[in-house]
Amino acid sequence: MTTATMATASDVARDFRHALRRLAATVTIVTTADASGRRHGMTATAVNPVTMDPPTLLICVNHGASIHAPLLEARRFCVNVLTTGHGDLVAAFSGHKAGEDRFTVGAWHRSDAGGTPFLENAQSNLFCDIESVTAVGTHSVILARVVEARAAEEIAPLIYTDGRLGALAAHA
Repeated sequence: MTTATMATASDVARDFRHALRRLAATVTIVTTADASGRRHGMTATAVNPVTMDPPTLLICVNHGASIHAPLLEARRFCVNVLTTGHGDLVAAFSGHKAGEDRFTVGAWHRSDAGGTPFLENAQSNLFCDIESVTAVGTHSVILARVVEARAAEEIAPLIYTDGRLGALAAHA
């Protein structure tokens, strides 16, 4: 690669990051439990539905994230979709707390199947089993089958855009 190409790649990365700040995303916390029962979790916005038949989600996890190895080992996780009242959880699961200390914030319970931690008052909980993992750059792209889904009646998801947390405008 030439120096000119490297500068161009750097410019594209910078511009890509800047452009993504305009992409609103629902804030979630991905959780799992390792073989010893220790809970792991991280804040995530790279969560997307793939197909309804079979119900499948895509999540992306940085190889350096503390949840990465336990998640791939457990092959089971929960996507907890946050509400506008869960701002304190975002900080706890984004690095202000570590390990089990993250779970001191919020009302956490364990599922019957595998003891996967889930947030009781989440907007929704999507329990998943990993189907496939593909390494792409710094991340693992994970396709997972949704094996159980729960949803609250009120719709008030926490949204992340332009580096800030927010809410959807009320329906008229």
